[in-house]
Order: sequence, then C-alpha cells, then structure tokens
Amino acid sequence: MQFPGISLRLITVFLLTSTLFAGSQAALETDEDDFEKAFELGFNDAPLEREIDHPPWFKESFLDLREDLREAIADGKQGIALYFGQKNCAYCKALMEINFNKPDIVKYVRDNYEIISLDIWGSRVVTLFDGNEITESELAVRENTNFTPSLIFFDEQGNVAFKMRGYYKPYRFQAVMKYIVEDFYKNESFRDYLERADPPPKFAVEDLNEHEQFYRGPVVLDRRGARAFKPLAVIFEQQQCHACDQLHSEPLNNEKTKQWLKGFELRQLDAWSDTPVITPRGEKITARDWASRLGIHYMPTTVFFDENGQEILRIDSVVKLYRMRSMLSFILTNGYKNYKTFQHWRRYTAVER
Repeated sequence: MQFPGISLRLITVFLLTSTLFAGSQAALETDEDDFEKAFELGFNDAPLEREIDHPPWFKESFLDLREDLREAIADGKQGIALYFGQKNCAYCKALMEINFNKPDIVKYVRDNYEIISLDIWGSRVVTLFDGNEITESELAVRENTNFTPSLIFFDEQGNVAFKMRGYYKPYRFQAVMKYIVEDFYKNESFRDYLERADPPPKFAVEDLNEHEQFYRGPVVLDRRGARAFKPLAVIFEQQQCHACDQLHSEPLNNEKTKQWLKGFELRQLDAWSDTPVITPRGEKITARDWASRLGIHYMPTTVFFDENGQEILRIDSVVKLYRMRSMLSFILTNGYKNYKTFQHWRRYTAVER
C-alpha cells in the first residue's frame, strides 16, 4: 500500500506509537522503571495530576546566588545551575525520572554543578550575582522560560554557560554537560560542537519527512515590504532523525493539529543543506547558514515568526502533542501579544487544546 507524502520509516514509527499510546499512561502510573520506554512510544504530555519531586541531592539554598556559587567553587565544582520547574509538568517528570535516574548522568552533574530548584510561579526572593533581588516568577519571565523544565548553567564567574529550555533526552543532555564541563562553550557554539563531534548524515533531500501542508517551491520568506496574511512556522530538520520522525508521527499529523496548521505558512528546511533561502528580514542565505545564525542545534526545531517577520519563539526540545497544540493556539489567538510568556497564557486561559 502506498501512502502519498509519508515515508515507510515514518509509517513504522506512527503505527508503533498509535498501537501503544493508549496503554502508555498506565505504564507511567504503575511502573516507573518503564517510563523511558513509555515516553518513547506514546508519552502523554498533558498536565499531570500530581506535583513533581526533585531529587534529594538538589541544593537546599537560601537563594543568594553569590553565596551558592562561592560554595560550589570551594567544593571543587564548575558552577551552579538553576532549575525552573512547575507542578503537574510531564516534561519535568521525564527529566527527573529518566535523566536523573541514570547513575552516570547524576554523578557527572553532581561532580560538576550544584542544582538549585526554582518554581516558575514562586514568590521566594532570589539574590542575583549583582546583588539585585527578584522573585522566582519574575526571574522565570526574564529568562524566557516558556517551557519547563528549563536549566540555566552558570560558570565560575557567574556567566551563563548554557540555557536548556524544555526536555532533552539523556544522550543530548549528556552532550550539553560535556560541552560545558570541558569548556567547549568558551570557544564554539553548541551547534558547531555537535557537528564536529557527530557530523550530520548526508542523504538526498527526499529522505526528509513530508507533510501535505508544507509550502513548496523557492523558500522566499521576506516579510519586510508588506504584512503577511499568516504567521510563519519554519521546521528545521535533518535526515535520519528519530526525533523528527516522532514529530511527524503524531504532533504534526493529528487531525486537529492539521486544522490549526492551516493558519500558518508552514515551511521545512534541512538545517545542514545549501538550499537558498530569503529570510523574513530579506537576507539571501543558505538554510545551513541561517540555522547557524539562529543558533539551531536541536533537530527538529520549529521557529515561529509573526506576520511582520519577527521571531515569536521557538521549540528546540522534545515536543509532543499537547505542547505542540498549545503552542499553535498560543500564536493563533495572539496570546504572545497579551501575556508575559507562553506559561502565563497557558495558566490563565481556557482555550481548547
């Protein structure tokens, strides 16, 4: 049987996900040892009904970051990291019960960083490195923590070494840790580091997943002269990308999602290709160079632009159905114009998702 516009590899992923999706939530509730498998095969990312506990080895802090950093350095660590989370967050659960359930990851993190837990809705006062004070919730807004969990790593000088927004699977989390612990961040971007360590596969462009709503033809995205009719969503992918397959298997192919995608100009780019692109700002560039300029390192990354070509935000971490639908609704209802962050919009609106 032929399925126009869908690769055999994608069909396999879709069928496997669909078959196991119904039982995956029960797996989450009854057997935490199988959580990683459930996450891969049909993880339900809708809000949970319970709070998320962080590991006991997180630092108990008085939230004076200057003191926390001094203590960490005195203890032989590289620096500190701020964890931004919230209750009922399925992706926070994944971080705690997958990544922080792996002894090698836990040891590497604890050997090099102290992690301090913050609630993105919290009212506790945080003293920053410059001595200024700010509440947890205000700091979360300032740092654009649209997706939880978010981790911000600070080096021995109190400078940001890396910002991780959203959930990263263990192999990518480990790559980030190596990148910052071994000081590669001081000399090269994470994208360049990953390309050097693990060059992306080079195959025909036809190996990318297809979608009937992708705009075809020349990639002319220039929005300087006149306001476009629709916001723009550009999905940066690469060939032989398991996470890209997963994005196409349900988050982009769910029937309700496809209805909402009609409200966007939807484009797909191979982030490592020499495909000519005219960007929303009118620059003539290749897809590869544009992705590099945007700092894109996670595949797939979806970057959203408004009708005037200004970037709204991006999804550059694991995304499942609920988060993708919420993001589309956030943009289509102009939530980004009326709320401080995506999280504020999600909390204070009852838009159907």
